[in-house]
Amino acid sequence: MNPPDNSKARAGMIFGLLGVLSFSLTLPATRLAVASFDPIMVGLGRSLVAAFPAALLLFFTKQPLPARHQVGPLLLVVLGVIIGFPVCSAWAMQRVDASHGAVLIGILPLATAVAAFLWAGERPSTRFWISSISGSLTVVGFSLSAGSGALSPADLALIAAVMLAALGYAEGGRLARVLGGWQVICWSLILAFPIILGPLVWLVARDGLDATPSAWAGFAYLSVFSALLGFFAWYHGLALGGVAKVGQIQLLQPFFTFCFAALFLGEHLTAKPLLCAGIVATLIFFGRRKPGVTKQLKLAGAPVNAK
Repeated sequence: MNPPDNSKARAGMIFGLLGVLSFSLTLPATRLAVASFDPIMVGLGRSLVAAFPAALLLFFTKQPLPARHQVGPLLLVVLGVIIGFPVCSAWAMQRVDASHGAVLIGILPLATAVAAFLWAGERPSTRFWISSISGSLTVVGFSLSAGSGALSPADLALIAAVMLAALGYAEGGRLARVLGGWQVICWSLILAFPIILGPLVWLVARDGLDATPSAWAGFAYLSVFSALLGFFAWYHGLALGGVAKVGQIQLLQPFFTFCFAALFLGEHLTAKPLLCAGIVATLIFFGRRKPGVTKQLKLAGAPVNAK
């Protein structure tokens, strides 16, 4: 597969932006859901619900089963974005507000680029790495200042969520070049179903399903958009434009999340998180001047020629 041309790169950015818009509501929706539900139930339950329409879509479109060598990469997607990120972020959202979480999510573009370097064979420029690392240090500094000089357990959970999401993004974006973007997330949800079913049955038996309308609304959004439809656009964009390059669109995600948190949760925004997010966005956009790939790797069974 040749490197994406300009038209594919532009399309990748558009689809990536649609995915980011969808994901920008994830933390506010999670805050609403964990007000009534156990965070593990929220993190796993959204994927369980999304697995049903995913299975129907795969069945009615008669998609072939993934090849045996693609099951391992799909399980990494399961670990990263089906189980890891949802559970870690839901646990954190019981302890910090969505605006605080949005700033920490600002390191996700760097984490995604690192994962793309390790798993997808992409080689961003030195300028990219310098600006990305600087932006991440800015985020860590914000977290330390907000936590009296120490990272809180919620901060650590969000950092773990970012690392797991980056793994799922890189592996999913890589696999989407072969399977297709929506097929990757649908097959990942199917593979995750038997893993998460048992813990969810136990949690429902223990806690029940009594919740406020706002908690149900948040859970519904997570199940339909955050766990399924958002990935249709996101993985398609990563496949078209490259994991590291399209991943930088997530720099806009904190700003969108700030707006949604103020609109739906009534969170009061201070200057510090806005300033931090602005610094991070400026630094990493500065580093996007010459992204590229310098190595040819075999990806998910298909050769990919690098720049």
